[in-house]
Amino acid sequence: MELFIDECLSPSLAAELNATGFHVAQHPRDFGGLGDPDHVVLRRCVDNNLVIVTQNARDFRALVATEEIHPGLIILPVAGKARSKELVEQAIAFLHTLGDPMMVMINSVLEITSNGSMRLYDLPVDD
Repeated sequence: MELFIDECLSPSLAAELNATGFHVAQHPRDFGGLGDPDHVVLRRCVDNNLVIVTQNARDFRALVATEEIHPGLIILPVAGKARSKELVEQAIAFLHTLGDPMMVMINSVLEITSNGSMRLYDLPVDD
């Protein structure tokens, strides 16, 4: 998958995902994007087809709802570095059961709770 790891998460999460050879993950620390406002992050992700991975549910949910088409949003609970990595890996595995994860995530949000339960829904909501 192609992922943007929000700055609220550890940069090591992006590094570990990249090390698998199966994912491309960017963290704002790696390209001078620390402190960028959320709307700038969203634009970068839309322009570069990156699924946003964040703990900032309220702000990013509201932002992606304004986009006609977006590459997707994965919302993690506040958790430690190791647990966040586990949850991202579980999310990716879950998405693979539904097809090509990048295609599944188009205009979708995947919310994960601390116990690992997942809820996938469209945003913006289809009429």
